[in-house]
Amino acid sequence: MLAPDLRETLVMVAEAMRDARDPWWVIASAAVALHGVTPIEVGDVDLVMSVGDARRLMDALGITPIEDGASSLFRSTLFGRWETPPLIVEIMAGFYVATAAGWTEVLPRTRMPVLVEGSVVYVPEREKLAGMLRLFGRPKDLERARLLAS
Repeated sequence: MLAPDLRETLVMVAEAMRDARDPWWVIASAAVALHGVTPIEVGDVDLVMSVGDARRLMDALGITPIEDGASSLFRSTLFGRWETPPLIVEIMAGFYVATAAGWTEVLPRTRMPVLVEGSVVYVPEREKLAGMLRLFGRPKDLERARLLAS
């Protein structure tokens, strides 16, 4: 059962992404929750999409891209925070993670629709999501991957 704030945020994401031209995904903790893993703490919603869709979405929502959104572990070609929904939605396009092999693009290859109060949101398939979380490598991500595999 999804928390009310998460449900409301995901419905808003589905509505905002209605006119997307390219595939998009909810990833990380919100995607783990959408796969039915409980209990899982979801502090925000991470949304990955194409640069073109991210530009159109940010323009439509009045979001100014954040230039300093990069960290030592993650970076995005285009990054922004949508703060209107109950949970902050982090919009990422051209999303990369630092690995031993260098910067590696994070772009799911699978796409599974999940119905949330009549709205469709997309997540990577369970196994692919677990692999992505292992790639991120942080303790919280490794725990989420473990929970997905249980």
